[in-house]
Amino acid sequence: MQMPPPGDPAFLDGQFLVAMPGMADERFARSVIYVCAHSADGAMGIILNKPVTDLSMPDLLVQLDVAGDADAIRLRERVGHMPVLMGGPVEGRRGFVLHTDDFHIDQSTLIIDDGICLTATVEILRAIASGDGPASAVLALGYAGWQAGQLESEIMANGWLNCPADPALIFNTDLDAKYERTLRSNGIDPAMLSVSVGRA
Repeated sequence: MQMPPPGDPAFLDGQFLVAMPGMADERFARSVIYVCAHSADGAMGIILNKPVTDLSMPDLLVQLDVAGDADAIRLRERVGHMPVLMGGPVEGRRGFVLHTDDFHIDQSTLIIDDGICLTATVEILRAIASGDGPASAVLALGYAGWQAGQLESEIMANGWLNCPADPALIFNTDLDAKYERTLRSNGIDPAMLSVSVGRA
């Protein structure tokens, strides 16, 4: 069977994955993931609703020498509201910034869909620290990755629901409410979700 080309509707780039109650992997329980890339070779996405609890954005920028200690107060005003997310279990020390398409670095920024981009270089952090970055952004450490056919198998096993992504939910900082808001924005009552796989 021939796989459809990238960008084909069969692929889920630019969509949300929402963990179903039957999700077998506890690391992804109640996760909302934005799919950044999906092809016949596999998939990659960022978890949007799991914070790194002991690290703030201003502290991270200082730790990475993107900004000095003297800038900490200014940074708290500018980016203190921006959570640092646990983007997934792969490459957990590497940073990925999901952001609006008003910021672009040649050969470093991946345009995904519907005005959303991904950049994984320190230059975007410098731009954010200086106030020259994108209008909206979230920083994630690590990402979620799937080998060829793995994500499709997990969806068929009722592990994930895929649905259209809402940019407002991507950048919403109320992480605790993001799971239920994502379901409700797609007309799903979280209380009505079933653990078992449905049969048509």
